[in-house]
Amino acid sequence: MRLLRATDYRVMPWKNGGGTTTEIAVSPDGAGLDDFDWRVSMARVESSGPFSSFVGVDRTLSVLEGEGIVLDVAGQRPERMTVASKPFSFPADQPTSAALIAGPITDLNVMTRRGRMLHSVERLELSRPVGIAIRPGSTLILCHDGEAAFPEAGQIRLGPFDTLLVGSEASVLRVEPARSATLFVVRIATSA
Repeated sequence: MRLLRATDYRVMPWKNGGGTTTEIAVSPDGAGLDDFDWRVSMARVESSGPFSSFVGVDRTLSVLEGEGIVLDVAGQRPERMTVASKPFSFPADQPTSAALIAGPITDLNVMTRRGRMLHSVERLELSRPVGIAIRPGSTLILCHDGEAAFPEAGQIRLGPFDTLLVGSEASVLRVEPARSATLFVVRIATSA
């Protein structure tokens, strides 16, 4: 189990040079944009335009801040996304462009190398303690809003944008929100 504080995340340029991304975690450690097995990051999108292409990668995007975005992925109907939307999954190697709805946004990006890794992203709004299922592989719990405590993990507390990276140490991890909290649960596993 590893606590990742928002103040320690690495900021780096987008693959297409159009902005910056904040890397939360990557595997293997230190992997670059072309050789990761999986990567979780946040990006500030300041203007409409094309997304970077990642060959052989599957991607899930969620809006964290701002009015929202309309994603246009080749072969699919445009997807309007706001902070209330479910996470949206698409192939990262399909031509994709985005149109901002009303000003900049910050998004959460989860990417896994197709054929090697699989992922899922779940958005949880909590107002009472719950158990989060931990499956084989890696589970990342990002606190989007509010605060959350993990009593079984030595009273670890997450504030906004902090992340808890969990291996397979437990099957269920209890989380207690401070009044209320919004969490994103990212589960990553080896593909069969």
